[in-house]
This record gives sequence, C-alpha cells and structure tokens, in this order.
Amino acid sequence: MKELLMGNEAIAMGALAAGVSVFCGYPGTPSSEVLETAAKRKPEGVYVEWSVNEKTALEVAAGAAYTGSRVLVTMKQVGLNVASDPLMCVNYIGVKGGLVVLVADDPGPISSQTEQDTRNFGKYAKIPVFDPVTPEDAYEMIQDAFYLSEKIGGPVIFRPTTRICHSCAVINTAEVKAHENQGTFVKDSRWVIFPRLAHEAKRRLFLREKELGDSLSAYPYNEISGRGTLGVALGGVSAAYAKEALSSLNLACKTLTVTTPYPFPEKLALTFLEGLDKVIVFEELDPVIEEALIFLCGKHHLDVEICGKHSGHTIIAGENSENIIATELADLCGLEKPLLPAKDGETPTLAVRPPILCAGCPHRAAFYAVKQAMKDQKAVFSGDIGCYTLGNAAPLNMTDTCLCMGAGISIPQGLARGGDQGVHFGFVGDSTFFHSGITNVINAVYNQSDEIICILDNSTTAMTGHQPHPGLGKTLMGDISEKISIEKLLLACNVKSLRVVNPLNLKDAMKAVEEAVQESGVRCIVFRAPCVALFKPQTKAVINDCRKCKKCIKELGCPALSLVDKAAVVNEDLCNGCMLCAAVCPHGCIEEVTR
Repeated sequence: MKELLMGNEAIAMGALAAGVSVFCGYPGTPSSEVLETAAKRKPEGVYVEWSVNEKTALEVAAGAAYTGSRVLVTMKQVGLNVASDPLMCVNYIGVKGGLVVLVADDPGPISSQTEQDTRNFGKYAKIPVFDPVTPEDAYEMIQDAFYLSEKIGGPVIFRPTTRICHSCAVINTAEVKAHENQGTFVKDSRWVIFPRLAHEAKRRLFLREKELGDSLSAYPYNEISGRGTLGVALGGVSAAYAKEALSSLNLACKTLTVTTPYPFPEKLALTFLEGLDKVIVFEELDPVIEEALIFLCGKHHLDVEICGKHSGHTIIAGENSENIIATELADLCGLEKPLLPAKDGETPTLAVRPPILCAGCPHRAAFYAVKQAMKDQKAVFSGDIGCYTLGNAAPLNMTDTCLCMGAGISIPQGLARGGDQGVHFGFVGDSTFFHSGITNVINAVYNQSDEIICILDNSTTAMTGHQPHPGLGKTLMGDISEKISIEKLLLACNVKSLRVVNPLNLKDAMKAVEEAVQESGVRCIVFRAPCVALFKPQTKAVINDCRKCKKCIKELGCPALSLVDKAAVVNEDLCNGCMLCAAVCPHGCIEEVTR
C-alpha cells in the first residue's frame, strides 16, 4: 500500500514490517514520532513504551532481545550519552534477537544543546551504523538493520538526521500482521558480563570489523555512479542535496554514496578511488567518510587529494543544503558560483525568530514569581533542558546555567561547594525530574546541600510533543497506570520542606519562595499548572485605559502583549487568559473576560 509518510513514520512502519515486537525509548526531537507511530499502527502482540530515560529504555530493550524478540529502542543524539553505558556493554554481551538503536542526530542543531555525530560513536563502540539518504531508504534499511543485528548477534545503530526524520515521501508499505510475542530466555553464562568475557569480546569485535566492511561493500544502498577524474563522496541526507547540486551545475563526476559509514565499505571505496585526481566529501556532521578515505589513500599509497572539512572546502558545523554544496563545488572546480536570489513569486525567507515561552505558559509565571521574590537578594538560577530553558530570554533572564537533563538540580550543589555565596535555585520540569532529576535530589539531601529545587510541573513532556510520563498515570499504549507522585518521591528523599503552588497565583507563588528562602537545606517548590497546549482557553485579558507604563511588556515578555501608540494591547488570538499580566499591572487596567 502506498502512503505519504514522514520519515519517522516510515521507520516505524519498516520496523513493524520487520516483525519488531518491543519498542522502547525516551521522547526527544527529532526522534519522537517513531514510537508514537508504532503505538498507533502496531498490530496485536506488539508492546510500546516511553521509558523514564534512554538508559532504562536500552536496558529494557536488551532484556527483550535476550529472549530472541526483535526490539527497537529510540532516542536523539544527546540521549545516546545517557544510554552509552548499557550500549557499550550489550555490544560485548551480544543479543539473541535483533536489537536496533535508533539515534536521531540533529545537525544545526535545531532543537538540541549540542551537535553530535553518532557515526563516531559507532566506530568508537564497534557497532555497525546505517545512515539513510531518504525516507524511502529508511523504510527499507531499518529492516536490513535487524537482519544484520541477528547475523552478528549484536546491536546495530540506525542514524537518521532531522531532515530524514521530518521530511515526507510516498512509501510502498507492506502489510503489518498480528503476531505473538513468544520470546524465551535461555539461561547461559554468556549473559553475565565479567572481565574475561569482555577481553574475548573486544578481540571478536575487532576481528569482525574487516569482514563486515567487506560484506557491506556489496550492500545495494552503498553505490558508485558516474565517471570522471573528480570524485564526490556522500553520506546521509547530504547525498540527496549533492545530487541536486550536481544536476544544477551540470557537473560530470564520479560519486560514492556511503550508507554504512561503520564498518566502512573499504572494497567499494577503493574501486571508487580508481582513476581519480581529487575527491570532495559532503556529510553531516563530522569528517567520518573523509577520514576513512584519507586513511585508505595512505594505506594503499594512492595519489588522490581528499577535500572536505579538514581542508576547509566544506562547512564544519551546521546543516548542508543544495545551495551550500553547489557553492562549495563551484569553488573547488573554478566554476561560476550559482545565483541564489529568490525567484519571482517565491515565498521570501522568513525572519529568524528566537524561541520563546508561549503566551500563558505557567513557566513564565513561576520564573517571574521567583525573580520578584529575590529582586533584592543575590541568587543564581540554574536551568535545565526543556521549555523552561526559554527562561533565559529577556526580560525574564532567569537561566544562569543550563548543561544537560537533570543538571538543573546538581549544578547548584557544585556552585555552592565552589564557594559561590547567595541563594541557589535549581529549575527542572516534571518529565525531566523523572528522567534524571530524582538521583540528583538524593545526592543533594545525602550530601547536605543548601538549595531550593523548583519543579515546574505542567503535566506533560511539552517541548518534544506532549508525551506522557510516570506522573500522569497514562502510558504510550493508552493504558491507565499508577500515577507516581512527585511530592511523595520528594518526601521519601527526605527534603527539608516541600510546597506546592499554582504559579499563576502570583501572591501565593512569591510567598512560597520567600518562605523557602528563610530555611536551609534542600527545599522544594512544585509549581503546578497545566501546559497551555493541553486546554482551550475560556477567558482572555482585556486592557482598559492603559496608563502606558509598559510594565507588563518590560517584565513579562508575553507574546500576546504588544504596544500600539505606546499603549499595551492584547492579541486575543494568542492570549490564554492566564491573567499574569493583570497581577503585574500596577494600575489595575487589565481585567479577565469570558471568551
């Protein structure tokens, strides 16, 4: 059946067609839709879960793969940092059923704190990597990845990038049939990792590298085309861009497309290098293919110039595009640079707008309450990964540090131990609290830290697409589960004090902060109000007889507020009726009315 599918949907459907019976993961853009699609389209007998974090997801997946079931675990590139411990170990232990780890890389980065290239992790961990060029390729290649995983008895990494994950294509999908998940765990000493086993596993992984590389030289998605003395080596979505650029420049050359960057298809690459004077490499993000070709030229004493990131011929960070690649090719070949202005009737380039908290977002109210309560005192505000990272923007300016998930709780501990004076606040969201915040709360209490932990609970995993988490009592498969109480967990960790408040009630929120400041030890404030995307507003704010003091504009930065003739006005289409602006207005000019 032909279907128009997003790349992530295509990957999910390919995995279902491959007979995957267990899906695990943690939401993270650009990977989230894979598990969501699997949950929607799964036949009877398939299990899908959002795990509390990527490490847990991979450990659950490993256990399922020990039984002989085929398993897909999903995450984004920074999630692989969290999951790297079990992934390194399961590659030594091995699996019985196919285990594919989908790691969606985010060149740009568009929605991540770092640019990371998972192909490097594959080489480091000695785990094969598939790197699809198009959504169509991704549908087929995810099935090949499971075949290879079972053939080698170990995990395989599948690495789509943002443009593969989120672009759409017409896919010819196979029928997905119901099946019974009847894996069986057979007890064996092989499942217990210990030093001697690890030593032997390392030798085995090293020796299989060349054998796998030779076999992947014949993999149909690794291909050579064209002819000439100029070579163009390509990987991932850059291959699609480059082929368009080559066509627009009418440039004859020999191309090598590499979809299995590790183990590198050496035999195919040597065939490609024959008769070439120069090769330029286009890939995202790191010079993985480029370095493999440089190594081959040195190993086999080939007089071929390899151009790319190391030589300064291609960009070293960010995404490629057809225009960027066409310009780089023109520079290399001494051709006239392509003209890139917008064509008649073409939509003009949109202005770059920084991300901001939504109108009515309860996080804005929580940040504002803390800021007002602390305006005459020295304080440091440590943030975390999620919508609340946007608290760094003016006029709130409430994120002094932001490192990685869960660090909003642990960074304040280090700041205080390093000698920084003042009150230390740590901000974390509800989903992130379950992901990696609990252990940091335990560390704070155990080591007698002095900080105020602010949990911004908006009852969802908002930034990645409103996925459920353990605090909501609902699973990805729609089942009702036991709701995990954040307050009970905090009290079980022996925090010194705990307050729960609605941040949109500014007076109560500020009072909670002021009381917590007077105490010592690990204190917690749960700011609880639902994400504005979860409900339809019933009221709106209206400004009457504005005094033009601009306080609501200057202090809140709400996108629903703007100035017309120096007077504040409300955009009714954006306003969610949170009425924080009314609490801030010193003249009582703002009132709440029913929509």
